[in-house]
Amino acid sequence: MAAEKLIKVKSSGKWEGGLKTSISIRNFSPFIVDEPRSLGGTDEGPNPVEYVLGALSSCTSVMIAFIAKEKNFSYQGVEFKNDGTLDLRGLMGVEGVSPHFQNVNFEVIFKTDESDSRIEELKEEVEKRCPVYNLIKDAGVKIESKWYKI
Repeated sequence: MAAEKLIKVKSSGKWEGGLKTSISIRNFSPFIVDEPRSLGGTDEGPNPVEYVLGALSSCTSVMIAFIAKEKNFSYQGVEFKNDGTLDLRGLMGVEGVSPHFQNVNFEVIFKTDESDSRIEELKEEVEKRCPVYNLIKDAGVKIESKWYKI
């Protein structure tokens, strides 16, 4: 087994009132995390779990690029669609109800001439190595993942 090669990832946040938080990461402009009005927020930004779904898409995109290069997998484009289901009772503290996603549906749509078996091979490797995918999976969330080409 190879020696550990650890990196530290950081962020900071500042409460902006109500349910809104400004998040800073590295030297990028801060971004707003908020809740929709229906949950008491001002809807000035995506909520935390929407960012998790966005992180799943972007992390998968990065891993596809890395692994496609390793496997000589050619593609001209890739798009992502996902949704997750939460039981709001978990957020309200109801005993025995998890506050995180119950399930996540995830579609990865390629523009490629590669075969379905090559797409499946790439899918298996990405799902094995993608940090955000594994964070969600290891939390016990059921992930329904479909990868296909158009």
